[in-house]
Amino acid sequence: MTKTQTIAALAERSGLQKAEANKLLEELANLAYQEAKDGFTIPGIGKLVLVDRAARMGRNPATGETISIPAKKVVKFRVAKVCKDTILG
Repeated sequence: MTKTQTIAALAERSGLQKAEANKLLEELANLAYQEAKDGFTIPGIGKLVLVDRAARMGRNPATGETISIPAKKVVKFRVAKVCKDTILG
């Protein structure tokens, strides 16, 4: 679904205006961005978590040369078990 389709579906199912549904979706995203450092859970869907990725050796696919990939922090999304079970059956 596109953002527009998501907003239209939320507005229709909740009885909100499309502008209100859009604002709600934007505020949810902003809240998730702010709280991701501590872990942000959307009940029934999943959780945003900040993870430290260790330094590692990699390979340049074009040249085959070995390169060093530095450590960094990444954001991951862990899908909730109930979401997996519902989608996969």
